[in-house]
Parts: sequence; C-alpha cells; structure tokens
Amino acid sequence: MTARELDAAGITDPALRQAYAHCRRLNARHGRTYFLATRLLPVERRPAVHALYGFARWADDIVDSLDARVPPHARATELARLQRHLEKGLRDGAGLEPVALALADTARRYDIDHRHFGDFMAAMRSDLEVTDYQTYENLRAYMHGSAAVIGLQMLPVLGTVVPREEAAPYAAALGVAFQLTNFLRDVGEDLDRGRVYLPADLLRAHGVHRDLLTWSRATGNRDPRITEVFRSFEALTRGVYREAAPGLAMLDPVARPCIRTAFVLYGAILDAVAEDGYAVLHRRSVVPRRRRAAVALDGAVRLAAARIAARGSRRTPQPAPPRSPSPAIRSSDSVDGPLRKEAV
Repeated sequence: MTARELDAAGITDPALRQAYAHCRRLNARHGRTYFLATRLLPVERRPAVHALYGFARWADDIVDSLDARVPPHARATELARLQRHLEKGLRDGAGLEPVALALADTARRYDIDHRHFGDFMAAMRSDLEVTDYQTYENLRAYMHGSAAVIGLQMLPVLGTVVPREEAAPYAAALGVAFQLTNFLRDVGEDLDRGRVYLPADLLRAHGVHRDLLTWSRATGNRDPRITEVFRSFEALTRGVYREAAPGLAMLDPVARPCIRTAFVLYGAILDAVAEDGYAVLHRRSVVPRRRRAAVALDGAVRLAAARIAARGSRRTPQPAPPRSPSPAIRSSDSVDGPLRKEAV
C-alpha cells in the first residue's frame, strides 16, 4: 500500500519515499484511530497526512518520554535539533531527519502556512516547562499550537467546497476536540509525567487538587469529586465537538468520510470513558473493536458513494494543487532518527 500511495502522490525521489514511509509507520503504530480514518482518504492524499501526523508524533514523543534517564535539558536539545531540521527543510528541501523532510515536502506541495509549524513547535517547547493551566482559556491558548494548527495544516490536503478561510475555524476546533479527548483519556499517564491538563479552576470548582489526583493514581482509590471533574470535562469536550461539526460539510466530499470517521471514533472514546465509570486515572478506556469496525465500514460506504458522485459531476472540489516537488535530495541521506498524545 505504501508504494501505491507514493506513486499516486507523484513522490518519486527515493529519500523522500523512505521519509514518507517512515511517517506512515509512525501513524500505523501510534495513531490507531487516526490511521484507520486516513485509509478512507483518496490514495494520493494519504502520504501528506502521514507526514503531518508523523512529525507531530515525533515531536510529541520527545517531550513526553517517560524515560527517567532523559533529563529535561536533553529533551530541549533534541527538540531544538528537530526544529533546525524543520527550518532547513522548509527553506531548501534538504535535511537528514525523515519526519522533517516529509513534512517540508508536504508543506510545499499543498502550500501550507509555515506559521502553523512554528506555533506547533512553540507549544511543544512549553510542554517542557509548563505543568498545569489555571483556566480553560489558558489551556485553549496552549492548544492553538498543540492541536488547532494541526487541523489548519490538514485543511489544504483535505480540500473544501467553501473558501478555506471559512472552513478554518471549524478545522481548528476539531483539532482541539480531539486533543481534549486525549487529555481526558490519558489523564493518568500525563500525571505520571508531572502534567495536569485539566484546568485548575475546574478542579477547584469540585474540591479537587493535584495531590488528590496523585493519591488516586497511586492507590487505585476512587473519589466522587474526581469523577465529577471528569464528567464536567467530558461535557466541555462534547461542546467543542458541536462547535466543530458544521465544518464537516465544508470539506471536499471525498475527504468527508475520513474526517467523519475520526470525528465519530474520537467521540466514541468519550463514550468509553463514561461507560468505564470515568476510571481514567487507573486505566485507559478503549473503543471496542466491533464499534471501530462498524464505523470504518460506514466510512467506506460513504467514500464509495462520494467517489461515484464525484465521477458524475463536472466540477469536483479539489484540495490546493500540489506544488512542484522539492529540490533533489540525495538517496544516501539517512532516514533514521530518534523515535504521546495522538496529535489528531
């Protein structure tokens, strides 16, 4: 499948093909929900999505490693190295870091605003220093770089039936909804990393503080106040999904099944959390395989219908036309490098 995707996208340079294949493996290994949804995209657009996810995942793993042998200053150094590779790739199409190489090529092909990548890296750097957020407004400011810009990066690849700037707020909101879902699902793992993404004012409103969360995580004991915090955070997150929902109809019809599948499956994570009694401090809630398969099948049926409709239409919405491929890159350039949250 990898070769078919790359051939359809017109990616011929051997080093670039290796770089994109590396990003695809990251997506398949770490982003199960996202990878499943990506397979519902037209084949020629999939490599770009793999590149966007692969880069975000790589940076996220640098800052979120639980390896106590990697001190914060070493993570900062590695993140700075990745940013240098990214800047070089965006500037001249060269570089040795595969995730940066593929991302830079995707940015050129789809004319993605480079500011989105700068905002994302700034959010990653803040994760090395910031361990909590006092208000939801503070958290949303962080998520502009960590999540909203991911939706904005995706938009040129997906294509729209309205002007891109009209769809942009909804794409950004969907990125935020996905990350809020991850924050709830992964609250225990984040606490192990010393971070609490649930706003402090929300915790206080229910009589909860970090020490109580730590006690519950360490002992396995439950507290009804914590459950109420998680229930409130779930309701807040579902509100952001409602905020994002109108944007689905603004996408290219052949891209809608992909994003709708991700929309439904991420929402199903919230269902699983609630059905599991909000036990996210003690175990990860997962969507049952049968539910995932049913949603994927529905997406495939919708995709087939969209393709038939597109063939019968004289004017099919298209993503931003890919630009010229990047400058030649040596086939001998390495595609090896260092490998939490699903970005989107």
